[in-house]
Amino acid sequence: MQSGAEVVLTAAVRGDKGTCPACSKSSSRVHSRYGRTLTDAPVAGRPVRISLKVRRFFCTNPDCRSRTFVEQVDGLTRRWSRASEGLRRMLTAIGLALAGRAGARLAATLGMPTGRDRLLRLVRALPDPPVGDITVLGVDDFAIKRGHHYGTVLIDCEKHEVVDVLVGRDAEPLTAWLQGRRGPAVICRDRASAYAEAARTAAPEAVQVADRFNLWKNLAAAVEKTVARHKSCLDEPIDTTPGEPAEAVAPEPAGAMAERRRAHHAVVHELLAQGAGFRQIARHLGWSHRTVSQYAHAATWQELVVGQKPRPSLVDPFEPYLLRRIREGRVKVSTLYREIPAQGFTGSYPMLRKFIEQYRGKPDLTTTPRPRSVRQVTGWICRHPDNLVDRDTELFRQILDRCPELRSAVELVRSFADMMTHLHGERLTAWITAAEQAALPGISRFATGLTADLAAVTAGLSLPFSSGPVEGNVNRIKMVKRQMYGEPGFDLLRKRILLAS
Repeated sequence: MQSGAEVVLTAAVRGDKGTCPACSKSSSRVHSRYGRTLTDAPVAGRPVRISLKVRRFFCTNPDCRSRTFVEQVDGLTRRWSRASEGLRRMLTAIGLALAGRAGARLAATLGMPTGRDRLLRLVRALPDPPVGDITVLGVDDFAIKRGHHYGTVLIDCEKHEVVDVLVGRDAEPLTAWLQGRRGPAVICRDRASAYAEAARTAAPEAVQVADRFNLWKNLAAAVEKTVARHKSCLDEPIDTTPGEPAEAVAPEPAGAMAERRRAHHAVVHELLAQGAGFRQIARHLGWSHRTVSQYAHAATWQELVVGQKPRPSLVDPFEPYLLRRIREGRVKVSTLYREIPAQGFTGSYPMLRKFIEQYRGKPDLTTTPRPRSVRQVTGWICRHPDNLVDRDTELFRQILDRCPELRSAVELVRSFADMMTHLHGERLTAWITAAEQAALPGISRFATGLTADLAAVTAGLSLPFSSGPVEGNVNRIKMVKRQMYGEPGFDLLRKRILLAS
């Protein structure tokens, strides 16, 4: 029947017997009857309430711990629950997709008002999906709280599905997981030593494959160091007098950031000289392992300053208007400071004055071509030559004509790209030898580092397997964390990663 805005369904269980949930024995001895009220999924936007009459039976099994039990309706009821199974499944799906706050808002809009904590409890109560035999296993780390806590995600690369999520990114959790089941034939991983150690310990027969994406990313970082070392070759040479040297000397990095880089670089290398390890230094200084590794692998502190971009300013959105007014002859700061607040400027007077001062009595540089940056030239080197526009191709050719070292870097990068694209891993040893002989900063160090994991890198450049499915799921994990405002408990985060599609 219909009662106001609420739909009420009255029902009773038909049947002569009930099944005891404790011992699974059936019984027909009725102890008593009573009514249950269940909330069901809404119909046409109206809430639905089910008034269900159920019976309590005596358990006839003398060995059973239960004297009586209440009959349950498959697909409709469960013990202690005041919601139907259909409503429970809908709320669980909403909790998996949107987590607590957003899920509660959507459920209320759909006519199923509930609390965020209830949605999270439903998600936590879900069983883990079964894990079958895995042939190609992908392994990668992700940040639970960047710089402090990390986890490991395991992917079935053939099905592109997450099979498990572990706490930490050390060798021990992965080793324990691999030892508890049949080992995979192939393990796709990055070049982290912890995952390599776990694979050698728990799955020695598996073929370890280094990820090509990370290899190319590491090579691009090495190329950027090489370009930075030859930064003087990026601009057109300036005519000099006969008594002056032709080669320009790059200015020494200055500023607060440069001083911090200098001090941190000295501290890390001093601790390394005393015999401390990367992880020990990271714990001592309160840094991440990656930060310590960057300082340790940098030969000079100047390498760590390259490529830093200026911070955005509140003046930046109004720069076109200010430049136009300056060209009109309006360079008085007080006049411009009275004009731009109407356009939304919220900065201070000294901030605007600092911007205007650079144009007082100085030439207009807005029409002057900007010098080529290290990042831009690095992109030209790492990009396929067919993807460069004609203007960039000509500028790139001029730079290579001025710098034979960068020309050697281009040849090495394109040779590595061809080897990676066409899976010619047998050429890797020869490429490493050529890169070391070239003595290019960054690239030579990258080539030397490949020898420490030569078998996995060779397999990565020879076999069709990759960590592409792993990287895609790591991006999905970032989205899941953002939905929970970046602070989920690990148990809840693990459930959503495993079960949310």
